[in-house]
Amino acid sequence: MRNELLSPFLDEKAKRLYCATESKVLGHGGIAIVSNATGVARATISTGLRELKNPGSIDKSRIRKAGGGRKKAINRMPELKSELGKLMEPAVRGEPDSPLLWTSKSLRKLSDELKLRGFDVSYRLVGEILNEEGFSLQANRKTDEGKSHPDRNAQFEHIHQKVIKYQAQNQPVISVDAKKKELVGNFKNAGREFRRKKEPEKVKVYDFPNDADGKAIPYGIYDMTHNKGWVSIGIDHDTAEFATETIKRWWNKMGKPCYREAKRLLITADGGGSNSSRSRLWKRELQNLSNELNLVIEVCHFPPATSKWNKIEHRLFSQIAQNWRGKPLLSYEVIVNLIGSTKTSKGLEVLCDLNNGNYKTGIKVTEEEMKDLNLKQDEFHGEWNYKISPKIDAKMT
Repeated sequence: MRNELLSPFLDEKAKRLYCATESKVLGHGGIAIVSNATGVARATISTGLRELKNPGSIDKSRIRKAGGGRKKAINRMPELKSELGKLMEPAVRGEPDSPLLWTSKSLRKLSDELKLRGFDVSYRLVGEILNEEGFSLQANRKTDEGKSHPDRNAQFEHIHQKVIKYQAQNQPVISVDAKKKELVGNFKNAGREFRRKKEPEKVKVYDFPNDADGKAIPYGIYDMTHNKGWVSIGIDHDTAEFATETIKRWWNKMGKPCYREAKRLLITADGGGSNSSRSRLWKRELQNLSNELNLVIEVCHFPPATSKWNKIEHRLFSQIAQNWRGKPLLSYEVIVNLIGSTKTSKGLEVLCDLNNGNYKTGIKVTEEEMKDLNLKQDEFHGEWNYKISPKIDAKMT
């Protein structure tokens, strides 16, 4: 701040001495700090320090004229910015055959390529120019959801109206999904947490599945009305049987006590995975669940490529990820405890259990079994919206 205020009033010598004074006050590392803050070269600050140490060495009559001194490289090579721009955006700038189109654009690679084109520039200068031109290091951002279905917004509105209707009648509404599988063992877990300095948690260098004590398959249920979550940790496969078993466990432990007069259950889910809108096994298992719980189960799937809109993603799973960040998932017990202790300032409560069951993959559901389901498709996109009612004969038995 002081440098910005004083700089217009200082000649080269005064600025050099000012920077040297600041660095001397700061002590060890002061030269680097002042150089980074003011843009004055370290060598210039070092010269100023020598002059402060020996004031008699300063030539008071000699001050560089305005515009004197060595010209900036960018001024000596006016074509430099244009050439650098071609390297940064080769497809846009008309150079589809640029050697840097298919490689990472590090400062050193950019500098090397510019040298091949006749520009003797350092990687530091390349960095300064890119900064001036508005470039910065950027990570990929997930925004492209793929081709949008023409009825995407209409389906969102359909789901929204269903949720409002169920909640107004005090009927349960849940959002369901499977979280990504996790290796069980002393492996690195993304994120950081506070520990004593230079005492990080020591974990394995490589995340080899063979070194794991197993895999954890979290399947979650989020109660959208009461802000409560349930997660079952599977150890075998993420199948429709595992998903519906998780819903049953949630109902017996959390759902039924909250909705004692419930007659219907609304499930919102994405369109893939164990609860896929195309899965025959998912629908068959929902029929079994409907019979057992004596509930009409209505399902609304989100359109393709919109799973991130499902409430469970940002209301439950993101909170779990925050709670266990930086903590190795050493055992199933650790995973269950970390998930079960997840809470938020808005009152989120989570229960978690371990499901030791084995679930076969590749189960086929025949056409006859599908015809036997008490399933009714909605008039609006019946492949996404459907209702499964208890079968009278099943309840009687």
